[in-house]
Amino acid sequence: MEVLRSEHLHRGKNRSVNATPTPTPTLELREVAKNFGSVEALKGVDFEVRDGEVMALVGDNGAGKSTLIKCVAGIYSIDDGQIFFEGEPVTIHGPKDAARLGIEVVYQDLALCDNLDVVQNMYLGRETHDPLFRLREAPMEQRTAETLKSLSVTTIRSVRQAVATLSGGQRQSVAVARAVLWNNKIVFLDEPTAALGVAQTRQVLDLVKRLAEQGLAVVLVSHNLVDVFEVADRITVLRLGRNVGVYEKDKTNEREIVEAITFGAPAPEETEVKA
Repeated sequence: MEVLRSEHLHRGKNRSVNATPTPTPTLELREVAKNFGSVEALKGVDFEVRDGEVMALVGDNGAGKSTLIKCVAGIYSIDDGQIFFEGEPVTIHGPKDAARLGIEVVYQDLALCDNLDVVQNMYLGRETHDPLFRLREAPMEQRTAETLKSLSVTTIRSVRQAVATLSGGQRQSVAVARAVLWNNKIVFLDEPTAALGVAQTRQVLDLVKRLAEQGLAVVLVSHNLVDVFEVADRITVLRLGRNVGVYEKDKTNEREIVEAITFGAPAPEETEVKA
């Protein structure tokens, strides 16, 4: 298998606004398998997402969504199959490898520090210093403000506001903006609207759309099919660690997706008309 490519350290500098999905998948998984002892969490799973696209990943609890995310994020190593990034095979040994490729996961708990302000959270662990190792506060504050503005996040009063004072939707905005700040190419959003009110949900869904418009590949993991059908271009359904299918949002409906999640796709022989 190929070693991680160093050129991805300088990725995604010139994204276009209102981008259309690219023909070559930005990220592609082929026949990926992951076992935990005798438990087969993923069984020959195929998955892909392209630049400028929102790909929804849906399935019931235990379908393998979280395992798939963690394999891509480098938390778990795959047992079989291949991972391709921009058409070339790569090996992801850990979170740093995923970060070098430009893969960012915004988990449901957001991993924000309530006692720190927005700037400090955006640069947490990646602070910039001058030659005397003093924090370069002004440039960090400016880049934070510019990133939030580029995503049309206007509800945060100040970038020096403590995260503890932010609403759920504002916290999601900070977590997503942190991914954009570091020029990531793929953003996984794990249940971004869970436990949010109507207004905050609207804010987050608008943010998801803007990410795709800026040319990022976005993977939306959600149980909320209303949200999925509002923002997704395509929908990948997993069931019991296997692919059920990939559905074009404009050519399917909620009922079909629910049936796929619950029962799986019918076997080919079951769909044939018997003479």
